Amino acid sequence: MRPYVIQTHGQLARFIDREFLLTNGTGAFAGSTIVGCNTRRYHSLLMAATVPPVGRIATVNRIGEILRLDGKRDMLELSINQFPGTNNFHPRGEQYLTRFELDHTARWFYDVDGVRVRKELQLLWQRNVAVIRYQIDPAGRRVQMELLPFVALRDFHALRRGKTALEVAVDSTGCTVADGSQRVHLRCDAGQFFQMSDWWTDHVLAVETERGQDDREDLFVPGRWAIEIEGATTLQVSIGLEPTEAINFDQELARRRAAVPILPGASETVERLAMSASDFVVARKKPDGSPGVTVIAGYPWFADWGRDTMISLPGLLLSTGRHEQAASVLSVFAQYVSKGMIPNRFNDYTNEPEYNTVDASLWFVHAAFEYLRATRDSATFEKTLLPACRDILAGYRDGTRYGIRMDPADGLITQGDPSTQLTWMDAKCNGVAFTPRQGKPVEINALWYHALRLMSAHDASAGQLADRVLGSFAPAFFVGAQRGCADVVDGESRDLSIRPNQIFAVSLANSPLDEGQQRTVVEVVRSELLTTMGLKTLSARDAKYKSRFTGAQVVRDEAYHNGTVWPWPIGAFLDAYLKVNNRSDPAKQQARAWLKPLLDHLCHDGCIGSISEVFEAGTLRPAGCCAQAWSVAEVLRLAIDLEM
Repeated sequence: MRPYVIQTHGQLARFIDREFLLTNGTGAFAGSTIVGCNTRRYHSLLMAATVPPVGRIATVNRIGEILRLDGKRDMLELSINQFPGTNNFHPRGEQYLTRFELDHTARWFYDVDGVRVRKELQLLWQRNVAVIRYQIDPAGRRVQMELLPFVALRDFHALRRGKTALEVAVDSTGCTVADGSQRVHLRCDAGQFFQMSDWWTDHVLAVETERGQDDREDLFVPGRWAIEIEGATTLQVSIGLEPTEAINFDQELARRRAAVPILPGASETVERLAMSASDFVVARKKPDGSPGVTVIAGYPWFADWGRDTMISLPGLLLSTGRHEQAASVLSVFAQYVSKGMIPNRFNDYTNEPEYNTVDASLWFVHAAFEYLRATRDSATFEKTLLPACRDILAGYRDGTRYGIRMDPADGLITQGDPSTQLTWMDAKCNGVAFTPRQGKPVEINALWYHALRLMSAHDASAGQLADRVLGSFAPAFFVGAQRGCADVVDGESRDLSIRPNQIFAVSLANSPLDEGQQRTVVEVVRSELLTTMGLKTLSARDAKYKSRFTGAQVVRDEAYHNGTVWPWPIGAFLDAYLKVNNRSDPAKQQARAWLKPLLDHLCHDGCIGSISEVFEAGTLRPAGCCAQAWSVAEVLRLAIDLEM
């Protein structure tokens, strides 16, 4: 795969919103803007995962690079930071940055008055270690270089404020900085380290400002490396939770490349999407302590969520042939089934499972059968996955947590109350659930019917119950040509909000709607919700519609599923569109046209090489997580299906 290449030519404004992401298969990551100015609390050269894939801590947020040429005292600095005040950036290293590249490493190319510096960042595969390699061509000049590590050493959700006493132990190659039990080891294979114990205060993090969050951070500089550059020079700085000896950068890069599968004969578009897919596939131990695999929902702040994992699995793992990892992911969650439910998420700190979702378990059944269809691995399916599927259907039929149960009157699934948020539309702030959807949500019952039909080959009673649900679904949900299906049925009331949830009643292989009703749903969703970047979560004609996704969290949460555009449902929409149009050539061509803007997004905005969590409805500006698993997964799955 060719690297992503961004020509920056010393500009700041055009590139301050462009981000990069590197991962290492454990939940650890590195990221910032491509010009090197940190704008999020989650920007760091190493966001380590102490209890993979969680327990994440920010270690070193940046390295300050200073050059002095020909014995002059003038400091030419490559880094860039923002401080309080209008357009207050210092230093202004972007003026020397000519190009940024990204593939398995991130690379910056600087030209400082003829002196060329190539900086390359790599995360070592499945180790909490980052390595920065500098290659300096002094062009015949005398160069003195200083490198200053800016240490955060904090929980990844927090910010460091105040000049807290940190412990520093210095040795010949660098130092170890400690704050209680947390410590980071800093090493350089060139020059001499001089202790400083300095603080830089009031770094402004612009994305946090825009999100209405705390936006200031103080960073600790324990010292500096001073290096005399004589002729072409290569040197390395390592940052790690473990002490590091000499690291062979190229050998580690080869190991990293070998860990990321390639797709023989794939187009460059699919190769790039598959590369992005690898970012989300990470280690997680099974309940018995044995190695397992899971899926990170999104970077920079999510861990692994059951719903996101199951929706993402067909695209991330099955369509790319990563069947062994798919089996591991499913097996991990199968072992966590409790009272007919898989976990919604795992705690960021304790790693304990939390059960508070109505859809994740039904998506598990779908993913398990997709795995069987793709692999024909009946041994894993029958031994591990089928028993979990049986437990899930029994839990939903007989009743489980949060009032999730089958209504004996019609066989449909009901759940929740006004205070809960159990579906994927789960925004809640200050005790307010903005889209509680208590009762019988349309996509939950479409998934329920689909799961029953899938299980009918293994359980005759599931087939009988599916027949009953089929007879109840359309009378309960289908409204007509102007609205398609109701979003939620609760007793005698029907929520007629036009949302994308009804598309799953068409897209799933087993649909509870007849052909005419399916066509109606597809047309309603197309005309009311389709944008170039995915589906709106609410029709713009609705009084609750929000076109902006910015500001304080309560404001963003209110908009999160009330207009904000999500890319991942585009997969279901295109599946449904192709289905009702019999996968004709014109339909495929139209589907490709609808998908292409999300492919362009990989290169042209947001996080290079990934797809954002959401887009603001009014502007289609990328927002939320800069890299989201199900966004990538569904676009990848459809790109392969449509041979793009």
